Amino acid sequence: MFHIVLDRPEIPQNAGNIARTCAATGCTLHLVKPLGFEISDKYLKRAGLDYWHLVRVVIHEDLEAFFASCPADARFHLFTTKARRVYTDAVLREGDYLLFGRETKGLDEELLVRYPAQCVRIPMREEARSLNLSNSVAIAVYEGLRQNAFCGLAEQGELHRLHWE
Repeated sequence: MFHIVLDRPEIPQNAGNIARTCAATGCTLHLVKPLGFEISDKYLKRAGLDYWHLVRVVIHEDLEAFFASCPADARFHLFTTKARRVYTDAVLREGDYLLFGRETKGLDEELLVRYPAQCVRIPMREEARSLNLSNSVAIAVYEGLRQNAFCGLAEQGELHRLHWE
């Protein structure tokens, strides 16, 4: 569905949770080095549980190598607390790349300046610094899936709305 890109992720439990979200939704997970953990890390595997066989994971040596691997017509959405535009204003299409930065620093300023029109934020209180990375990814992925009628997650007719009486 989407390409989830983690630029230099630091916490294995977050990466494992994100891998689980990718497994459940059919998204590809891109990990950009350097990683703050080993791929064999027990916390990474524990958080992903037994879903790893359902996830396509692509590892890139650095961010430039990642961008070089993308098709020329690739569409990017950079998730940052520094954006003015709200993530629900972005039109998310199948095959889009959703980029997320490090847990401690987010995406580099240089990248935000390079792609200002593609920067989006998840609204939150001013007093809060940021959301957990795996929560942010889940919010973004499910907004994209909602915009695309949950394409690929259920056969037509399987999704039902609750009706309260």
